[in-house]
Amino acid sequence: MIEDTIGKIEAKIEGVDTIQESRRRELLQLVGMLKLEVAELSKTHGEQAQSIAAFAEISAHEATRSNQNPRLLKLSLEGLGSSVTGFEQSHPRLVQIVNAISNALANLGI
Repeated sequence: MIEDTIGKIEAKIEGVDTIQESRRRELLQLVGMLKLEVAELSKTHGEQAQSIAAFAEISAHEATRSNQNPRLLKLSLEGLGSSVTGFEQSHPRLVQIVNAISNALANLGI
């Protein structure tokens, strides 16, 4: 299920033509790293891993909408950040990746 969610994020990013190619590559690379980290986390914390993937999907959706709603984007990014709370010690790379994705999506400027 997590792989399907990550696949949807990748498809969404690939399908938006208003993203600069360099940003698209950056986001896809980050999503690829997220996929690996979430897969590892799911071995011990399945529900939390699913929440992280789901918030990442919602955030990608909100950031790439043609009629962006800044409030919804902000809320989805806050949810994404909150989804990794408590993993700073045990999974610092996951937290770094989520923060990088949040920043990249917030700065798309679409």
